[in-house]
Amino acid sequence: MGLRVLAAMSGGVDSAVAAARIAEAGHDVTGVHLALSANPQSYRTGARGCCTIEDSRDARRAADVIGIPFYIWDMAERFHRDVVEDFVSEYAAGRTPNPCLRCNEKIKFEAVLDRAVALGFDAVATGHHARLADGVLRRSADPDKDQSYVLGVLTRDQLSRAIFPLGDSTKAQVRREAAERGLTVADKPDSHDVCFIADGDTRGFLAGRLGADEGPIVDALTGDVVGTHQGAYGFTVGQRKGLHIDRPAQDGRPRYVLSIEPVSNTVTVGPRSALEVRSISAVRPVWNGPIGEPREPLDCTVQLRAHGEVYGCRAQVSGDTLHIELDGAATGVAAGQAAVLYAGDAVIGSATISGAV
Repeated sequence: MGLRVLAAMSGGVDSAVAAARIAEAGHDVTGVHLALSANPQSYRTGARGCCTIEDSRDARRAADVIGIPFYIWDMAERFHRDVVEDFVSEYAAGRTPNPCLRCNEKIKFEAVLDRAVALGFDAVATGHHARLADGVLRRSADPDKDQSYVLGVLTRDQLSRAIFPLGDSTKAQVRREAAERGLTVADKPDSHDVCFIADGDTRGFLAGRLGADEGPIVDALTGDVVGTHQGAYGFTVGQRKGLHIDRPAQDGRPRYVLSIEPVSNTVTVGPRSALEVRSISAVRPVWNGPIGEPREPLDCTVQLRAHGEVYGCRAQVSGDTLHIELDGAATGVAAGQAAVLYAGDAVIGSATISGAV
C-alpha cells in the first residue's frame, strides 16, 4: 500500500520531477506550493528570485500534467519571521547566515512537515539533490548539485518522514525526464543566490532594513584606518571585492576581510594568509547520522560552505560545543555558517560555526 505524500512544489524542474516520480511509484500524492512572500512579483528576473506568481503557476501546471491535487499554502508570515528576520539579525550581529539552510530547517521540515503530519500525510517529498538510505542522509549522485549540506540541520525524526526522489540522478537526467514527461519547466533556470533578494544586492537589502552606519576599515598589520564603510553588516569574512580602501597595502597585495565587529562597527582587513584557520568551534549541534554524537575524537570530513571544499578533520563534542581540528588550513570561515560533518558520503551531523582560530 502506498504512502500519503505531500510533495513540495516550488515551480522548478526538480520538485516537479520529484512529485512525478513519487506519483508514478504508486503513492497518494498531493502537491503544495509555498507562498513565502506577502507581495510576490509577477515574474522572476532570469534565475534570480523565487516564490513569484510565475512560480506558483508553473507548479500548478506541473501538478495538472502529473494528475495530482494541488494547493497553495500561505507561509509568508512564518518565512519572514524565521528566515528573513533571522538573515537580517545575523548580519547585524557580524555573522554570515545561510538562508537556504534556515528555510529547510524552519519552513520545509518544521512548519510544513508538522502541518502535513497533522493532516494525515506520511511523508514530505522535495526536489533536493540528496539521498536517503535507511534513514541516513547521503550526498547526491550529482556532486555539482549535491544539497546534503543545506539539509544537514534536519533531525533524525524529520529525515524519517522525508523523501528525496532525485538523489540518484544528475541534473541533466532530471531535465531530460521533465521534457519526456511534458513538463513545461524542463528548461527553466535554477534560482540562485538569496531567493528573497531578487536583484542580488544583499548589501542594499540590508541597508534598507538596518540603515547607514559609517565606521572604520582597519588594517590588521598596521592598525591604520584605511577606509570607511556605511555598515559593517555589508561585509563577510573572506571578502575581497567592494572594500573601497583608500590606499594599498604596504606589500601591494590584496586585502581581505578578516573580522567584523558590530559593537564598534569596525571591519578589519589584512592579507589572505591571515584568513587561514585550523581550529573551529560550533554550537547547537544536531546529530542525525549513523555514528551519533562524537564524545571521543572522531576522524571524519567537514564542509564549511554550500558547495565549498571538504576538509579532513577530527571532531569532538565538549559540553554544548563541537570542536573541529582541520587537517589543512581553511580560509574564509565565517561565524553563522554551518559546519556539516561526513563519514564518507553520509552526513553525521551539523553545528553553527561560532569561532575559528
